[in-house]
Amino acid sequence: MNKSDVLGLLRIAFGWTFFYAGLSKIMNPAWTASGFLSGAKTFPAFYHWFALPANIGWVNQLNEYGLAILGLSLILGIGVRWSAVAGILLMFLYYFAQLAFPYAGTSAYIVDDHIIYILLFVYYWAGGDQGSWRA
Repeated sequence: MNKSDVLGLLRIAFGWTFFYAGLSKIMNPAWTASGFLSGAKTFPAFYHWFALPANIGWVNQLNEYGLAILGLSLILGIGVRWSAVAGILLMFLYYFAQLAFPYAGTSAYIVDDHIIYILLFVYYWAGGDQGSWRA
């Protein structure tokens, strides 16, 4: 197994994480982002706007289907650079909602899984694992 194979498996596994997250939300009619958004610690007014009754419907759908499509893109290797940009944006939105600086969530100090995901998306955006990567 060479580096390209490992990077390809990483992209597929990373994609599965997002695809499953989206699919599990789509399949659960009771799921909503309202609680997450309403509990935002950083920029609460910004996140509370998304949780308003007039907005939560499209926000839920954008989140559910966005995650699933992002995951499929990574799994299939189609539109990976565009998906990486969307993934970076999404991960920043998730990160700041639960950031109580310098604590990111309940078990991280500044850097949490969202930051790691952002860095991996930056790699894909920069052209990593697009068929042109060479050691």
